[in-house]
Amino acid sequence: MKIIFLQPMYAIIDIETTGGSFRQEKITEIAIYVHDGEKVINEFSSLLNPERYIPQYITKITGITNEMVADAPKFFEIAKTVFELTENCIFVAHNVSFDYNFVKKEFKELGFDYHRDQLCTVKLSRKLLPGKPSYSLGNLCKSLRISNNARHRAAGDALATVSLFEILLSADKNANNSIPVQINDSVKKKILSSEKELIKNLPNETGIYYFYNYKNEIIYVGKSKDIYKRVLSHFQNNSSRRAIEMKENTSSIDCEVTGNELIALLKESSEIKKHKPLYNRAQRRTFHNYGIYNFVDGNDYIQLKIDKNKSDDVPITSFSSQVKATKFLSEAVEKHILCQKLSGLYQSKESCFQYGINKCLGACIGKEQPASYNVRAEAFIKSFDYDHHSFFIIDKGRHAEEKALVKIEKGKYIGFGYTDINLFSQNIEYLSDCIKPYEDNRDIKLIINSYLKKGKAERILRF
Repeated sequence: MKIIFLQPMYAIIDIETTGGSFRQEKITEIAIYVHDGEKVINEFSSLLNPERYIPQYITKITGITNEMVADAPKFFEIAKTVFELTENCIFVAHNVSFDYNFVKKEFKELGFDYHRDQLCTVKLSRKLLPGKPSYSLGNLCKSLRISNNARHRAAGDALATVSLFEILLSADKNANNSIPVQINDSVKKKILSSEKELIKNLPNETGIYYFYNYKNEIIYVGKSKDIYKRVLSHFQNNSSRRAIEMKENTSSIDCEVTGNELIALLKESSEIKKHKPLYNRAQRRTFHNYGIYNFVDGNDYIQLKIDKNKSDDVPITSFSSQVKATKFLSEAVEKHILCQKLSGLYQSKESCFQYGINKCLGACIGKEQPASYNVRAEAFIKSFDYDHHSFFIIDKGRHAEEKALVKIEKGKYIGFGYTDINLFSQNIEYLSDCIKPYEDNRDIKLIINSYLKKGKAERILRF
């Protein structure tokens, strides 16, 4: 029997939201244009009531206010329309994972598993229109002379994507029709392995990913510079019983693009502490189990000690093992001319070993006064502080028109967020409004300090 495949239909979609994370934010506007490969044959657009506050910085980007959406329909009221318009269509968007994940999450909250094949006009543009300085929608519209009088509004950006898609279809015809072939191939492959089905829509971008079991419980959280490749490596890993068991217990996968490695690390750490996933617990036991702590003794000397990390006390720094902590502290004691005995490295009622070879100034036997000794001990402790007291780390965002922000205030991690590059300002109040608060802890401090010391951040803004 000969199987005939119909010309694929495309649902070209754009959404506006209350923020960048599909896991935590909601849709404020949606526009859908159904395209048959030649022209638009159906359309739908509407503001949506997100049932939550729209931040001021989002309003500055989109122009959508809380007042505008107050009487707008909620997603469940237009869900049937969205489902029917996109049924049997390829879900097309510029940076498709962003729009698709938001729509999928809205349906998930209604108890429905929404699934559509996807096509990303960013990736297609890079393939079919090589050599462009930027592949953001705004810059592509400028270079291709696509008009868009409603930038950062769903209908305006969706119509601009329609024009871009038609240019790509035309370019593709000159490249042996690779778009229809790709789509037809995805339609033909109805019988896919469960693993391929799970990972096929994951992006090749930096971010975090979640493995869920059949009860919809998070069983693993990871991060990667390439989510698709990292998750694929999990499913190719048969090296341990744990790896095989985790694969067998994974029934769905979710992800969040972060734009840069630092926010992926921060988000991963926060999510693991929040959800305590089954297959992260064993992994966490191998990290940061021992810390170096400081206290002032009865003679006013600053003492150091190595101890197991506790949730209610923050160490100066942490290590995966007592051996590593001891090696590091031994080297630090010599470098800062500290006392082995006062650092918990030498047990004696008399002087420490270093004093006997003239490498300790005698604090262990009261020969050096606390005021003098503590200057060096405090210098060692402060060497683990951030270089600046209050500052923003500015790094690349999730797309070309966005910047990521991490805020440290008075030596404490406040959280992270994103801002449109066209609205970026050094105004501290504006930048702070972009930040979503997160908990500070010893792991976060280690992550940020390590990232800064490697010189990976694009920019540091002190305030």
